[in-house]
Amino acid sequence: MTSRTEAWVFDAVRTPRGRGRAEGALAGVSPISLVGGLLHALVERGLDAHQVDDVLLGCVTQVGEQGSDIARMATLMAGWPEALPGMTLSRFCTSGLDAITHAAARVMAGMDELIVAGGVESMSRVPMFSDRGAWFSDPDVARKTGFLHMGVSADLVATRDGRSREALDSWALRSHHRAAGAWEAGHFDQSVIPVLNASGDHVLDRDERIRADLTLEALAERPPAFAAIGEKGADAVVKARYPETEEVQHLHTSGSAPGIVDGAALVVVGSRAAGAALGLEPVARLVSFAQAAVEPVLMLTGPVPATRKALKRAGWMVPQVDLWEINESFSGPVLHVIDALELRAERVNVDGGAIAMGHPLGASGAILVGTLIDALTRRGGGRGVVTLCGGAGVAVSALLEV
Repeated sequence: MTSRTEAWVFDAVRTPRGRGRAEGALAGVSPISLVGGLLHALVERGLDAHQVDDVLLGCVTQVGEQGSDIARMATLMAGWPEALPGMTLSRFCTSGLDAITHAAARVMAGMDELIVAGGVESMSRVPMFSDRGAWFSDPDVARKTGFLHMGVSADLVATRDGRSREALDSWALRSHHRAAGAWEAGHFDQSVIPVLNASGDHVLDRDERIRADLTLEALAERPPAFAAIGEKGADAVVKARYPETEEVQHLHTSGSAPGIVDGAALVVVGSRAAGAALGLEPVARLVSFAQAAVEPVLMLTGPVPATRKALKRAGWMVPQVDLWEINESFSGPVLHVIDALELRAERVNVDGGAIAMGHPLGASGAILVGTLIDALTRRGGGRGVVTLCGGAGVAVSALLEV
């Protein structure tokens, strides 16, 4: 068998996540500036930008301020070398992790030595669906591909799994309490880079939407978020694809859904030799990764086949994994993955997740990589998995070792 170069992670940084609304703390900060602040931070932490081969960014809604290859624009605006081409990619919510696995593949193939990869999404300035993609805006495409709002898909997953409303709310509550505890314990201190304004003052230095005082009773008072969408035709799409499902139970609420936020994250990926030449110590090894897809109506169960494929490539078994980061695209899909892979829930999202801290679409995969590395490092090392689902049934999983 031909030997391959191993891909290592040398650093991982992210911004705090701000509410994705006009009144959110980061609404006045452009997505290019969010990335630029992290590029500057990487240099301050010891990275030589002149030794970087490329910058890859996941970004889902690539219009307006997030158009025109934002990866290239951000590097130019940050004063990084003009020789860096920069590439922006999208595979819905998996984009940030896809950027990292794409970088790792190039390193493993010996085509590049050092790449900065991650993602960005400013949902207050560039709202979700504002790209008017054919999947959801062209009636013919939507009908033939089974377009469904992901909230209704989450309800479908929960219905088919027989989840209760209390189970979904309980996972949401866990997300907030764990995130609040992680912040208080300083778990994010090494990786979160405060966002500054032109005067150097802090705009935001902490994830903005965590509710440490949230209760199960307060969550129980929230109405179903996607019942109206179901009544307007989404439930009929489900019935056509799954006639055995007599009725979709619309159980997810705004409380058990991922928060809409602004944020960015970057990860430095490279060969061991490249890191040694720059005096960079590796913090993790990217062992294997895999992409997969499921049918687009059920949509959010893709992490199961993607993870199984990545585990098989690495020769790992589920019990050998110490920690899991499963993107919280609603409570139901996370619980589905836990059950399908027979995971121990106490090893999943130990520092909370997107329900509490938010899901900045193109950045989330890169955020989770940093979160996992930090958590494994605190344990003294170990094995971990990051996985995300995405629109139209796509998914990605990556295995790391610290």
